[in-house]
Amino acid sequence: MQAEQSLNLNLSQHLAMTVKLQQAIRILQLSAQDLRSEIEKEYLENPALEIDYGDAVSAEGNLLQAENMSRLTDYLGEGGSSSGYYGEDADPAFEAAESVSLTLEEELLDQVKFAFPHSQERAIAVFIVGSLDNNGYLTLPLAEIARAMAAETTAVETVLRQVQEFEPAGVAARDLPECLRIQAKRQGIYQGLVAAIIDRYLDEVAESQIKKIAAAEQCRPQDVQAAVDIVRQLDPKPGAAYGGEKASFITPDVLVQEVDGVYRITLNDNYIPQLRISAAYQHAESFDAETRKYITQRLNAAAWLINSIEQRRTTIRQVVEEILNRQPDFLTQGMKGLHPMTMKDVADAIGVHESTVSRAVANKYAQFPQGIVALRKFFTANLAKNGSEEDFAAVQAKEAITELIKGEDPHKPLSDQKLCELLKERKMDISRRTVMKYREQLGYPSSVKRKRY
Repeated sequence: MQAEQSLNLNLSQHLAMTVKLQQAIRILQLSAQDLRSEIEKEYLENPALEIDYGDAVSAEGNLLQAENMSRLTDYLGEGGSSSGYYGEDADPAFEAAESVSLTLEEELLDQVKFAFPHSQERAIAVFIVGSLDNNGYLTLPLAEIARAMAAETTAVETVLRQVQEFEPAGVAARDLPECLRIQAKRQGIYQGLVAAIIDRYLDEVAESQIKKIAAAEQCRPQDVQAAVDIVRQLDPKPGAAYGGEKASFITPDVLVQEVDGVYRITLNDNYIPQLRISAAYQHAESFDAETRKYITQRLNAAAWLINSIEQRRTTIRQVVEEILNRQPDFLTQGMKGLHPMTMKDVADAIGVHESTVSRAVANKYAQFPQGIVALRKFFTANLAKNGSEEDFAAVQAKEAITELIKGEDPHKPLSDQKLCELLKERKMDISRRTVMKYREQLGYPSSVKRKRY
């Protein structure tokens, strides 16, 4: 019986440790934004924790902490008084306003209310707005709208013309030329070559057939190029900017700064609130056994979370330090100065498992003097030993292609074959097909489409 109880105790301890280890692993791989959310979530669930936002603490955060401490003291039988933790002057409470992000439909319906005083026209306008696709185009024929609304086609077309005057410019167009035409007219540039290109030559523009357009219009290729540049400044998808997800911002976890010729690594903790154990939970001797048991559980959970966060900081710092030790050329040459390196190399050097390094760099960014870089970009999963074109050298090749294209003569852009030859001069022996693949991945069009006149 005693052996069985001992076995059950060991098993429960093992399971509890497994849960804690899982939490530590999860904390390690969280980004800075996600870690902040996790801390705030744990703070709300565990009254043994206190949170400190530092200089960025908000009035709303102070109110939240005060309310939490009030609940805690009520639970512990102190009459709800929290004067021992907060001064007499309370910070005023503010309501944080949610940032507004309207969908295209919401934006247009707001304009419909003011533009159409008559109910019949307003109903048609609402139907048109509801029929637009995500890019802001009207794909439903006017005759079908007229039939659905029991109206004349001419009446629908009149309403459509008014809707096309709405913001964003080009919305409710029925095709690309009409979309660009609306925008060009509004800007007062719908004339000459610009008008001709919009009305007749969009397919040729897509194929960069500048000389063909120039011959047809009996003008110089330079003039056509200038008109094409103007047309390309118009928005072919005026509705695409609406109704999407909120923009996400990268918060670097690590800052690497050069000070007197030495690169210093600091963890960016400004975004992450600090946790500490609540003073109300540090002395539980006077409570009954059940309350002490609850307090002990909360204290253990709080301590483990704080230790996991600190271990995260230590591990990330060690990983970044080792990366810089192994990649000194990156600091002077950028990505093209990277050398082959695996996560196992770093793991062996700092004495952890390879999976720990993988979690430490997951969703993490470092800010260098050259800019913000994802930590995963410093690694390659498998280093090919046979000179394969898919190995780590792809990073250097792409950097070199970018440099060559940015430095080329726009009147005589480099072909893929020429890029291939120039890369070989830099000891990068890759095929023309691979050069073309990398160029396309980088977002550069072919030399024919890059040519300027």
